[in-house]
Amino acid sequence: MKKLILSLALIAATGLAFGQKKVVRSAEKGFKQGDVEAALNDINAALQDPETKDDPETMLLKAKIQTKMFGMDSTNTMSNLEVGRSAVETYNKAFEMGGGDKTSGVGEMVYEADILGVPDNLRPYSIFTLKNTAFDKAIERYNSDDYEMAYEFFDLAGEVDLSDTTVHYNAGFLANDLGKTEDAIRHFNYLLDVEEYNKINAYYSLVQIQSSQQNPEAAYEIVQRGRADYPDDKALAEYEIQLLLQLDKMDEAMASIKEALKNDPENTGILLRSGYLKEQSGDLDGALADYKKSVEIDPSYYEGNYYTGALLLDRSQKIMNELNNLSDEEWEKRSESMGKEANGFYAEAIPYFERALEQKPEDTNTMIVLFQIHTRLKNEAEAEKYNAKLVELLGPNWMEN
Repeated sequence: MKKLILSLALIAATGLAFGQKKVVRSAEKGFKQGDVEAALNDINAALQDPETKDDPETMLLKAKIQTKMFGMDSTNTMSNLEVGRSAVETYNKAFEMGGGDKTSGVGEMVYEADILGVPDNLRPYSIFTLKNTAFDKAIERYNSDDYEMAYEFFDLAGEVDLSDTTVHYNAGFLANDLGKTEDAIRHFNYLLDVEEYNKINAYYSLVQIQSSQQNPEAAYEIVQRGRADYPDDKALAEYEIQLLLQLDKMDEAMASIKEALKNDPENTGILLRSGYLKEQSGDLDGALADYKKSVEIDPSYYEGNYYTGALLLDRSQKIMNELNNLSDEEWEKRSESMGKEANGFYAEAIPYFERALEQKPEDTNTMIVLFQIHTRLKNEAEAEKYNAKLVELLGPNWMEN
């Protein structure tokens, strides 16, 4: 009698296990035929049963069903995105249940390569199938000008593969454009970890983001890392100098400028910064030489022209201030020679301010400077020319404003 009872119990247990495996086979059939809703219901039932819930292949089948559901939904909305995110979680669970080894068993199936262009029934429906589907959805949303969802789908694809440089560059670019600063930084930083990738644009983007966030310290750290990877890059050299100036590291800035000018002696931006540092340190002759050289290289360089003219005016003003502080006796002796010297600097400044005005024709501040210089030098026709322009732009009472 005991043997009969044990036999009946064994038959019942075997039938129960067989029944649950039948549910798994039903889920697999629904998956292959595209009846994904029924397949998902079956696989969820199998994952609730003690006989099949701990089988990593059961969990993997659920991930495949979710991936097919994700791909079949062409709405590409946030609810569709959530299906994809759930699929990633399910793949990760299957991978862990299978022992976490990408080279064998379920782990190998989770990370099987997805070959684009093959018929659907030949696709492995691995986590890379999900990634490629998310990428396609991102492109579709981008082409439809839905940049928010394009970013979300790129972000999902990037979650699967941290080494896909195309995905992370696109995600970083869109995140930055959408004001998702932390997300942009995260994606661009992934690019820096890909050894063979040309990271220069990622460095540029990260420096610009950190600078726009008023975080020169973080931007400088990025520049230092970039300079280690690309020591000859001119743009990174300019960023470094600019940030050193912002951080008030004048000695380091000057050392960086000298090194940069060795490699790029005709870089007008670096010459301008060199002149600025020299001017701040009191080396006015050296500053003026650098400013003038920048304009010799590029006569249309606005900043070079303006800084040269401004420094020449500053010299004129210092002479006039010194003259005004002299005693009456000394003033009589020196006023003519000192006035002539000051006027020489005024006259020398004119072509620089004129070239600056050519670059910014509506710049009333430069027009005012030129009006004052010509008035000082008694160039009445030229002074009236600028007065007429200022009246036109600022009104007849511009001098009172």
